[in-house]
Amino acid sequence: MAETIFTKILSGDIPCHKVYEDDHVLAFLDIGPLSEGHTLVIPKRPAETLDQLSDEASAAIGRVLPRICRAVKKVTGVAQYNLLQNNGPLAHQAVFHVHFHIIPKPDAEQGLEVAWPAGKLDGEAGQALAADLRAAIAG
Repeated sequence: MAETIFTKILSGDIPCHKVYEDDHVLAFLDIGPLSEGHTLVIPKRPAETLDQLSDEASAAIGRVLPRICRAVKKVTGVAQYNLLQNNGPLAHQAVFHVHFHIIPKPDAEQGLEVAWPAGKLDGEAGQALAADLRAAIAG
């Protein structure tokens, strides 16, 4: 995996405003926040996309995400927030190291803006797709 700004933060070459750290996870404030309290949560073990992350590293993030979200809500006083995780350039990933954004949404003007061009799921096609996904998960 290529070196990223996050690997430089993990190595101590670039400073950060640390929010949380344990043996597997680091959380810190985003230097280009969409709103006050915008926090990034990254695994210490690098992987470019979530599907490449080990089950152990993924579980470690899953254990701390709710706790960090609660802290962001408490400190900012903002009850609503987005949890965002992008995989690949077409999905708007800019840093190729798995990371989760916790983005407080204090009002309509601050925080994440999302367009959601929803389609429609056909019943038969949905059944077939769900069956294929179940088979892929089962291995």
